[in-house]
Amino acid sequence: MKTIPNLLLTGALLAGQIFAQALDPSVLTKPLGATDAWPTYSGDYSAKRYSSLKQINQTNVKNLTLAWTSRVTPGPGGRGGGFGGGAPVIIGGEGSADAAAGGGFGGAASIRASILQVGGILYLSMPDNAWAVDARDGHEIWHYFWKTKGGTHIGNRGLGMWGNWLYMETPDDYIVCLDAATGKERWHKEIAGFNQQYFSTMSPIVIGNHILTGTGNDLDEPGYIRSLDPETGDPQWTFYTVPMKKGDPGLETWGSLDGAKHGAGNVWIPGAYDPDTHLYIVGTGNPSPAYTNPQSREGDNLYTCSIIAVNVDTGKLAWYYQLNPHDTHDWDSTETPILVDGEFKGKQRKMVLHADRNGYFYVLDRLTGEHLLTSKFSEAANWVKEVNAKGQTIRDVSKDSTVPGSLVSPNNGGATNWPPPAYSPDTGLFYVPQNDAYAMYYLTETDPRGAMGLGGKDETGLGSLGSFLTAIDYKTGKIAWRHRYPGLGGNVGNGMLTTAGRLLFAGDAGGNIVAYDAGTGKILWHSHVGNVSNAPETYTLDGHQYLLVGVGDQMFAFTLY
Repeated sequence: MKTIPNLLLTGALLAGQIFAQALDPSVLTKPLGATDAWPTYSGDYSAKRYSSLKQINQTNVKNLTLAWTSRVTPGPGGRGGGFGGGAPVIIGGEGSADAAAGGGFGGAASIRASILQVGGILYLSMPDNAWAVDARDGHEIWHYFWKTKGGTHIGNRGLGMWGNWLYMETPDDYIVCLDAATGKERWHKEIAGFNQQYFSTMSPIVIGNHILTGTGNDLDEPGYIRSLDPETGDPQWTFYTVPMKKGDPGLETWGSLDGAKHGAGNVWIPGAYDPDTHLYIVGTGNPSPAYTNPQSREGDNLYTCSIIAVNVDTGKLAWYYQLNPHDTHDWDSTETPILVDGEFKGKQRKMVLHADRNGYFYVLDRLTGEHLLTSKFSEAANWVKEVNAKGQTIRDVSKDSTVPGSLVSPNNGGATNWPPPAYSPDTGLFYVPQNDAYAMYYLTETDPRGAMGLGGKDETGLGSLGSFLTAIDYKTGKIAWRHRYPGLGGNVGNGMLTTAGRLLFAGDAGGNIVAYDAGTGKILWHSHVGNVSNAPETYTLDGHQYLLVGVGDQMFAFTLY
């Protein structure tokens, strides 16, 4: 860990005097920047990733200086650097396996999570690991390690917090409750069937006395959202994203009940919450099988590839809008939706903004789910036959996987993916990472019964027209500006942050954290830190505004001096 000299002294004085503070529930309902905290996945419930902090602004951002950098080490032997010679490691878990690294078995450790900041302490996670770190100087306070049964260690999106307690999903399908002050485990509960090959990566979302969880599965099980009691972990309600029995709404959009019950539609990225209506608004994943067209899923396949609004108190569906009826390319619609109040066609509306993996941008009324706008943000997207009267993108069947091969854009990774977008009320622009890649999709399973999960096709990447940071005017759906990253394209594995300083922060494809003019896209500052692996965040402590980013297994914190 490295710090600049004046923070070394401050950190030394504070070492041993770090006390976790309980998260005041009212903080979760306030806009980001109204308090010093970053208390939930997107900073606040609207998911804008817009902070009203403006100590760092267009005039002085060129003076941003590295305050500290700190590295975390996953695994049972991980010991953090810092004052006092390291931090205790608390070990829990049901399994006997040690994950090779935080990024996955055999993969590099990587902070893909949103990092909570409450009371001057950062709480972060990787698969099977959670840490508390001093937000002032980066020294490690405690480290929790979960001994796993196995599973898919593709990433972890972050922790949830309720009062003095933290919540983490594990790849082998448990939710773990930790004491925020000590890292000691309070309890753990199973949230999905490990033997059914679910894997759990989502950041739990805390709303009132509900802990909302979601899971993934690349085979043939049903997707769902589950609400848990924060004190005990006991289930409160479960909402399935596919029909599970005769009479369930949407069953007529499947070829059979058995096909629907094994139809996926998983929820693995957090959504947004509207406190006025008590609606949790979130995107759902692809149907299963993902690439073949068996009779078992003939139809639109509700509620896969949809934006759904679920009452957080009852678990009942209020409305839905399906973006991709009968998806055949694994283009999950789980990308985080953003809630915005503003003008649309001369009328004040409460809206949902969403850029989809399929290359199209959508605006919905968040009270009713009414469609307001569909526009194409990826110039390369070539798979749509028509946009129907409901604004839904209807596929060209010739772009399905075929035996001779079909040239399709986006590729499997999508025009965008899980890295979170952002929105600035100062500019009225929606910001999203974009990749215009092409691939050949080959059908390898011609049995009419189809294949399981993601099977049945091979994909050969053919290159990209480029990767971009794209700003979209939500009122028109038109591109306001687009910044192309150097090189031949490829997914940029991070998200966005906007601030009242009229700044937009994001990592680029060259290993820089960059500050842009949010209105024009002009580059105002950058620092070469390595490949940014999570979305930038900001908070204030002791009168200083900080910019925080994750880069693999390191955190970099910047401030003004």
